[in-house]
Amino acid sequence: MTQDQPWTIGRLLGWTADYLKQHGAESPRLDAEILLAEARGCQRIELYTAYDELASDEIRIAFRELVRRRSEGTPVAYLVGRREFYSLDFRVTPDVLIPRPETEHLMIAALDRAKQSSFPNGIAIADVGTGSGVIAICLAKNLSKARLTATDISAAALQVAAENVAQHDVAGRVELVESDLLAAVSADHRYDIIASNPPYVRADEMDVLPPDVRDYEPRQALLAGSTGTELIERLTTEAAERLVPGGWLLLEISPTIVVAVEAIFEKDDRFDRHGTIKDLAGLPRVIQAQRRMG
Repeated sequence: MTQDQPWTIGRLLGWTADYLKQHGAESPRLDAEILLAEARGCQRIELYTAYDELASDEIRIAFRELVRRRSEGTPVAYLVGRREFYSLDFRVTPDVLIPRPETEHLMIAALDRAKQSSFPNGIAIADVGTGSGVIAICLAKNLSKARLTATDISAAALQVAAENVAQHDVAGRVELVESDLLAAVSADHRYDIIASNPPYVRADEMDVLPPDVRDYEPRQALLAGSTGTELIERLTTEAAERLVPGGWLLLEISPTIVVAVEAIFEKDDRFDRHGTIKDLAGLPRVIQAQRRMG
């Protein structure tokens, strides 16, 4: 940064966006705005009315450190400790995956099924592999009569989820359980909907993931195994035992394994597979399977 011009908010944003672009950031301008708002202690929208304002030395020092770490690959969400999902703000740390827009399709699918179906005893939903808790919390906020169980194998992830549950005031309806899939959940629990964003990355895909995903996000939450379907196959068996007749299993998947996952359900006489939901890019994203009545 040269000193021939004053470092206004606008100039900082322009320079940093160019710098991050040179370092491979996919959304350099957005990254710059989020990081500067963090350093300035304000909402991002407030930057737009402060373009001509001089940045203090304290702001510039804090901002410079955030930009340095971002240029080295640290995801923005981990730098600021939060991420928006379905118009709500969630705490995130390197112990949990960063919530992504694609996962909103899973949450919306569960919400739609809950609203379209008739559950005489209220709605019981399991969010398997909850991570930061975004699916369970968003469903609790939008379904006032739903009871939710959110599981994760990681105690550290559940601590983050617990903070988010408390922040969004749904502790009375979201039970957090440390569990490998549904193994540690009480055997008498039955669910109308089981939703999951399980690990589905194949071993041979790990090296080609974007560096900020591969090097920073929790490997346990990404890697499934050699086929990418290992956790999905296990969960399908557990879900068949836990879903009420007519209940729904909804799974976020990678487009690279859609054929293999759809084949699992085509061969499984416990489920009827419904249409796979595509994301905004037109890629298959959410598998929908209904537990047969018999």
